[in-house]
Amino acid sequence: MNTNTSTFGYWRHGMLRLSTLAALALVVGGCSFNARSPDQYRDDTSNLLSSKSAELNTCYDNAVKAEPTAAGKVTVQFTVETKTGKIKDVAADASRTTAPPSLVSCVVTALNGLVLAPPDQRDGKATFEYEFARPAGTAAAPVAAAPK
Repeated sequence: MNTNTSTFGYWRHGMLRLSTLAALALVVGGCSFNARSPDQYRDDTSNLLSSKSAELNTCYDNAVKAEPTAAGKVTVQFTVETKTGKIKDVAADASRTTAPPSLVSCVVTALNGLVLAPPDQRDGKATFEYEFARPAGTAAAPVAAAPK
């Protein structure tokens, strides 16, 4: 495995599934901040994004209210800034995103501005994918659940 990239499994938060498509690509900086391993950087970032699960489920609930068959993937790319740990430049990858535009916009807004603490001495570039779907035969909105 390349030390700069890796992949890992899936988590389910109700009907929200998160996976890392490309882990954080790290560039060494000359700061005196925390220096995570690539795996630790990936895991810490994933945990930070998981803190928004309830908000992302609300994004999906609102999309379903507007369009009952709303579903699909939202693939986001972003940078974790050196020194501050701020997640910035969150953008959907249009070629790998299939969800309705209102859901995409809500996901991007929810993730923008999160802060990874403590900051790292490396910039991180990441791609995460969220999959939104309603369980077959259910009419209720998805409920957040513990990671499996």
